[in-house]
Amino acid sequence: MQIFRKGSKSLVTGLIFVASSFACHAADSVSLELDGGERVQMARVGLQWDWNKHWFSSNGTHIGGYWDLTLGQLRGMKYRNDPNATQDITLIGITPVFRFQRDSKTGPYAEAGIGINLMSKLYDNDDNRLSTAFQFGDHVGVGYVFANKLDVGLKLQHYSNGGIKEPNSGINFIGLRASYPY
Repeated sequence: MQIFRKGSKSLVTGLIFVASSFACHAADSVSLELDGGERVQMARVGLQWDWNKHWFSSNGTHIGGYWDLTLGQLRGMKYRNDPNATQDITLIGITPVFRFQRDSKTGPYAEAGIGINLMSKLYDNDDNRLSTAFQFGDHVGVGYVFANKLDVGLKLQHYSNGGIKEPNSGINFIGLRASYPY
């Protein structure tokens, strides 16, 4: 089931282009992420922009945050429970992410975020089904920012529609992410 009707697909594509053009000018960094789960894989590229806020500052640490705009390609390896069939889904999402970090923004960190995502098709893979294209995406992660500002992190990600409509099996990933400011 496609979420876009024939006439509206070009409108949505245009809106994504305009939003991404604006985001490129406002963004602080770019990221690449590789995720894996049970019979599912995803690759994502993203743009981030830092809020430049310091909350709960203490002992050289604080809670900060950033916006994460991502475009991903998901591949299910057992579409409709057929071990020989795959399903490809494009995913776009925006997530506010809170990060506990050093004031220098280098060294180790922990982060968490809950955002919204839109899938190009309904997910149906390996007895897991999602009945809506709209999904919440939440994650927790840890990582390290090197002196040259290279940010490498590991995160656990979950997609679900929050019980808006059944079925709602959810999708779980573990991901490796690298980002770099520009």
